[in-house]
Amino acid sequence: MDWRSLPVLDRTLKKADRFPNSQVHILSPNPLIMAIQLQNIIFLSIAFLSLFGLAEYLYHRKNVQVEKTRKLVHFGTGILTLLFPLVLESQWEVLFLCSSFIGILVASLKFNLLPSINAIERKSYGSIAFPIAVYLSFLLYQYMLPFTLNTTEALSYFYLPILILAICDPIAALGGKRFPLGRFKIGEGHKTLMGSSLFFLSAAILLAFALFAKGENLVAEQTLVQLFVVALSGTMAEAISGKGWDNLTIPLAVSGSYICMEKMKHITQLIIYYL
Repeated sequence: MDWRSLPVLDRTLKKADRFPNSQVHILSPNPLIMAIQLQNIIFLSIAFLSLFGLAEYLYHRKNVQVEKTRKLVHFGTGILTLLFPLVLESQWEVLFLCSSFIGILVASLKFNLLPSINAIERKSYGSIAFPIAVYLSFLLYQYMLPFTLNTTEALSYFYLPILILAICDPIAALGGKRFPLGRFKIGEGHKTLMGSSLFFLSAAILLAFALFAKGENLVAEQTLVQLFVVALSGTMAEAISGKGWDNLTIPLAVSGSYICMEKMKHITQLIIYYL
């Protein structure tokens, strides 16, 4: 059985639960499907642990700075989590993976392990906040599945916040350090206008690709407003969040603003239709 058919099967079973009189037949648990799901969880676990191992190797053997190994792990975990909607069908599987890695990261902080992630002078909860954001984004994706027209639209609720966090946040951090123009301070965090501008620009580009994939007209006024508001929301969340909490606030801001703009778009379309 192709693993890509598993989310379809999951939605079929949910439909059978909601519409018991329909022609959809409820299937008993299939040992083969359960074995494939376990295999996928093991594969993802090995992939994440390998990424941590690579960061440790670069830090200890190649003397790569901790800020760079942290960004490597940040980017790599973000890319790996993009597989979640494709290979995992249950939020409980995602909860298991995310909570397991939170446990590993908390233990590494307590016992001074994984210096490629933790050996920084400032206090940061970013490594803990990241899996929380992933789980919440997956919950939102599964919640929105019954209300979307197609899989691409549903996936945007997971991919957008995760991609913007995984790509735009490192771009802002590295660009701000390389070109520290327009320094400003909010709370205990130091930011730059250059970093925030790079975040906004890269987020806007990602959003444009996502909206184009959904079939949106990129030159339409509503689409441009949505693109601007969502990118700005993520940029503001990154700018005002300290101690690594932007790993949580960025996805929340992106998801919240994206949902609001989608709802406003639908309301506007209904008004125009009935007028």
